[in-house]
Parts: sequence; C-alpha cells; structure tokens
Amino acid sequence: MSKYIPGNQKHLTLENRIYIENELNKGTSFKDIARFLCKDPTTISKEVRAHRLSDWYHKGTFYNAKNFCIHRYHCKKTNACGKIVLCGIKCASCPTCNQTCRNFEKEHCVRLDRAPYVCNGCTKKINHCTLAHKYSYNARFADRKYREKLRDSRTGINMTKRELHKKDQIISPLIEQGQSPYHILANHPELDMSVRTLYSYLDQGLFTARNIDLKRKVHFKPRRCHKTQITDRAVFSNRLYHDFCSLALTGYVQMDTVHSSRESKKTLLTMFFTKEKLFLAFLMNRCTKGAVRLVFDRLEKRMGTYEFASVFE
Repeated sequence: MSKYIPGNQKHLTLENRIYIENELNKGTSFKDIARFLCKDPTTISKEVRAHRLSDWYHKGTFYNAKNFCIHRYHCKKTNACGKIVLCGIKCASCPTCNQTCRNFEKEHCVRLDRAPYVCNGCTKKINHCTLAHKYSYNARFADRKYREKLRDSRTGINMTKRELHKKDQIISPLIEQGQSPYHILANHPELDMSVRTLYSYLDQGLFTARNIDLKRKVHFKPRRCHKTQITDRAVFSNRLYHDFCSLALTGYVQMDTVHSSRESKKTLLTMFFTKEKLFLAFLMNRCTKGAVRLVFDRLEKRMGTYEFASVFE
C-alpha cells in the first residue's frame, strides 16, 4: 500500500463503487479516486479491471455489424476465402471476412489497456464509437459479482479433487475393514486431517465410504439444537462490548449466576463492584427474572432509591 495514502483495510462497499463509477464518468484519475476513498490507487485499478462489464456493440460499424477489422473502411478485397469462384461481393461486407482474411487486424483501443481500462468518461463513445468490444464499469454489477465471488470462495472444501482422491484410497478401504476414523488418522499422519474433518467429509458423502460403514455411528441419533441456543441475533443490538465501552463509566457492577447441581434449582446471584473491589453473592431458590428482580428490590429498599441509583449506574 502506498505510504502517502492511509488505508482502512476494509472491503469496498456499494457506496464506494457508486462513487468510483461516477468519477470514472467524469474522467477522474485513479489517484484522485483513491485519495478520496483512503485507498491505494492499485486497489482502484484492480477493482475496475476485475469487475468491468463486457459489451458487444453491434451498431455503427462499417458494412457489417460483425466486421472488426481495422482495414474495413478502405479494403477492396474480393473472394478472399476462395469458396465461390464468381463472388463479386467485397470481403469487408462478408460475415466470414475476419476468419478467412490473412490481413485481418482486430480494431483495438489503447484506452482499454491502460487506465482507466473502461469506456466510462470517453468522449468518443458519445460520437458513435465503432469499436465492437467495449468495457464499462457498473457499480451494482461489480458489487454483485464481488459478493458472489466472496461467497463462493468460502463454500466447498479446501482441497483439490486429486488430493481428495488420494485420501479416499487410504481411508475408505480401512473403514470397510472396521477401523475407526481416529485409528486411521493416528496411524496415517500423512493425511493431515483432524477427526472432526474426517467425520464431516463422511457426512457430506465425499468419500467412497459412508456413515453406514462406521460400526458405532449408525447407532447414534443426530444431534439436536439446544432449546436455549439464541437464533435471533437482534437481541445483541446495543449490547456488544464496544457499546459498553462507549458508556465511559467510572465504576460498574459485574453480575453473573452460578447454578447448583442438576437436582437442585437453587442459584447464586453474584455481583462484583469493580471500583470498591467488593464481591457479593445472593442465594435464590430458582433462576428466573422474578427472583433476580426480588434481589434488586430488596437492595433498593435497604439502601434507599438515591443511594441505589448512584451505586448501580
């Protein structure tokens, strides 16, 4: 990264890409765009080249919409292919000219080989450019392609088909002989896998052996999600650690619950006053919201509302 432009080490967002597209339409350089986004100019260059949109332009060409030769304006050749003896049609207007002519040279624009690598902001594009193969940068298209690549790179397994086949030749015969995955990996360190990974690959059906070939696993029931597992992540809004740090409290109280044995419902409600270095524990008959609220009501009654509010900020 350039030492003159500080980078935030974050991915480009849709808003950043919209800004890039608008500035490219204005003819702004990569250096000026990178300075505004606090990125390196190379980052902008790679973004444009990786996600530019190809567009086959079929209007405005000379004689034929599919003729991409730079000599098509003054070419007078006829019967270059030699298929028809009495052909009097100019090769410039024939669909097979570009495939058969030895002097064919594809029309090329140097703007696509160097910055900005796209036709955005080109004045010639407005005046009916005859270039057949064009490139443009579209922010929403680029963002969608980037998200798809980011998602696809994290799917599947981190292994090639050849490596998977070599491991399968070792693992599957041993499982059919009755060996456990732990025993196989212990005797074959060259596999370079964990037991959990091997079980996951067997569940996904990537090996010739299946779960039914395992002696003990066929007797196990699939694990169920625990009832207390939180699935709605919205409950953590405004309750993260950086939210706590933003409060800038001089003293705070850490609270936790300590459960007893499984047969007993009694629970300890612990409080640690960080400023006073005081640790308190309250015995509750059960771990419920009402039991915790009862402890706080008891403290407020003994301490007074003003003192209670000053201690528990």
